[in-house]
Amino acid sequence: MGIKCLPRTRVLAGTWNVFDGGGKEALVTEMRVLKPRRAAPEGVVRPTRAEINLEALRWNLHSAKKRAGAAKVWAVLKADAYGHGAPAVARTLERAGADGFCVALLEEGIELREAGIVAPVLVMGGYYPGAHAEVIARKLTPVVYDVSQIEAFARLARSGDAQKPIAVHLKVDTGMARLGVTMHALPDLAKSLGDFPEVEVAGLMTHLACAESGPEATTEQMTLFDEATALLAKHGIRPPIRHAANSAALASSPSSILDAVRPGIAIFGAGGAPDLKLVMRVRTEIVSLRDLPKGAPVGYGATFRTTRPSRIATIPMGYADGLSRALSNAGHVLVRGKRAPIVGAVSMDMTMIDVTDFPGVSLRDEAVVLGAQEGPLGKDAIDADEIARAIGTIPWEVLTAVSRRVPRFYREP
Repeated sequence: MGIKCLPRTRVLAGTWNVFDGGGKEALVTEMRVLKPRRAAPEGVVRPTRAEINLEALRWNLHSAKKRAGAAKVWAVLKADAYGHGAPAVARTLERAGADGFCVALLEEGIELREAGIVAPVLVMGGYYPGAHAEVIARKLTPVVYDVSQIEAFARLARSGDAQKPIAVHLKVDTGMARLGVTMHALPDLAKSLGDFPEVEVAGLMTHLACAESGPEATTEQMTLFDEATALLAKHGIRPPIRHAANSAALASSPSSILDAVRPGIAIFGAGGAPDLKLVMRVRTEIVSLRDLPKGAPVGYGATFRTTRPSRIATIPMGYADGLSRALSNAGHVLVRGKRAPIVGAVSMDMTMIDVTDFPGVSLRDEAVVLGAQEGPLGKDAIDADEIARAIGTIPWEVLTAVSRRVPRFYREP
């Protein structure tokens, strides 16, 4: 049986049940997997795009470095750099002085290495079954929290397929209840580490759960983290780097700023800090205008009816692009520097807005979904935090929701 392989794809090892054209099942031990690809700027037809302001990106990094003081700044670029495009963002930040990067997935770390990034990359997800050699071959730093993970890297070193010792960062769960060795299990793990001299605990980390909501929970977590540090020291384990602070803690909890910090959302100008600049601007253009009488329905389900003779514009962006359907009859879009209300249900590919009170509006006028705009009718901005409040979510989700079919354009002001 033959399997067609798509070009420009990466081989992932594994055992798979597959079927040939005649319906017969067979086992294969290797298969090529096509990576998801973002729409390329050179292939753009419709006017919808996300503009990434590289100067704002550098500004936010320098703001983080000022707050961090002597601590290293490892920018968190998981989820395709919060939707901004990890390779281009990482290259800009590396040149601007970022000390390293954090990602959630091994695949994300590989993407950075393939983009030419040489700075340290910490893979925080802790999920590497069958891929330990790939982690080491790509010069990535794995986060571990279980003896089985440590043992797997030790076996790799013993086999001669990796230089010894293999540096890892150990994650301690101090109150997130997601990943990390628990405080209860830490003593046994500390004892077991002596059995694996091939693995060096080069870093110790935890994840703060409530840094946005007040200092009490963070103080409690940091107390536990200090206890974990002391316990490991009794077993001769003294990692040279400890890190805990995320974006919110970097701004509000100096005690959590240790040897390194891990800002994520702050690097992209969201999350509420006043000295940051929004990095992403999402814009499109009006592609249709129509005049409707009073009482006319608009959109799926006729959830909106005009209350006066109205001019309704259509923009080519919908929920498949990241414009949340929860903004139906609730959100706004900037046109000519003024807010135009979204009317009717947001469709998969299109959204309607009311431009009745917008003199001079015409086809091809710019419509800004996220970011600032200045025009003949005023100057305004819609940020990720505002959208998040409107739909009952968080700015992280707003940014990462901008889909891959929206091309990213990288620009200097």
